[in-house]
Amino acid sequence: MSPAGIAASSTPVAIRPLILDFLAYLELERGLSRNTLEAYRSDLLQFGEFLDRRALRATDATHGEIAEFLSELAAGARERAPVGAATLARKVACLRSFYRHLRREDLIEHDPTAELRGPRKTQRLPRVLSRDEVLRLLSQPRGTDPRALRDRALLEVMYACGLRSSEAIGLELADVDLEEAVLRARGKGSKERLIPIGREAIAALRAYCGRGRPLLAGDGGERRLFLNRHGAALSRQGLYKIVQGHARHAGLEQKMSPHTLRHTFATHLLAGGCDLRSLQEMLGHADLATTQVYTHLSAERLKDAYFSAHPRATR
Repeated sequence: MSPAGIAASSTPVAIRPLILDFLAYLELERGLSRNTLEAYRSDLLQFGEFLDRRALRATDATHGEIAEFLSELAAGARERAPVGAATLARKVACLRSFYRHLRREDLIEHDPTAELRGPRKTQRLPRVLSRDEVLRLLSQPRGTDPRALRDRALLEVMYACGLRSSEAIGLELADVDLEEAVLRARGKGSKERLIPIGREAIAALRAYCGRGRPLLAGDGGERRLFLNRHGAALSRQGLYKIVQGHARHAGLEQKMSPHTLRHTFATHLLAGGCDLRSLQEMLGHADLATTQVYTHLSAERLKDAYFSAHPRATR
């Protein structure tokens, strides 16, 4: 998303130039991802609407008024559902970053968010698939038609490499080296990393690139690896539908998304003896603490297995 993509008609007038300048700074100087820019744009537009209702300018807003805005969101005011703690925490982070930028640019004398505190987030362990569930899911795309070959390769690669949705659909042909068994993923902040590819994923990719993708691509020159039936790059929505459809046919009734495969990748690697630093590098986490959630998840799974199997270990 380019900052210029903010539609004038949908942006509160008083805050529009400030948002444009802030997003340009985030994109050009800090290199934030398209998804993060879009989330911050949405958060600031919502804040701009709040300011407009009170005839306030962003540069005049006080700590109390910003806290009131956040309280409205948490309570679900103005016929809106209450936002969750994680979403509220992101909005707090967005406003802090926004006002720090205004302070750096000397547009305000004091930062009204300096004492702002976000909600405490309860850390929920992510859902992961068992090995049997993974096999059931990966066996769903059957046949040799182009879309079946694509879906099989897509699921195998996401589980083999622990890719985020944006990384999977952003893969280009040149990013995959089947001879060296590695692929290049572009993560948050446009950071690149190399990830090994397993044997099954390589086989699925060879089949897709040899017999499936050429038929989907036709005469087009699309560079993306995974294509839709029209020969264009697969979208995030298209990826979600593929994963959900095969999960349903596999009988996986619990809620599942493409990110479930990333969680499963990480948990299975740790259970197999992978060290935390290597896992951090493969996942593309900037902070090791983010990766450590999977140690908790592995411990929980071990406890479940123990208490369900040991005859003298009932809870």
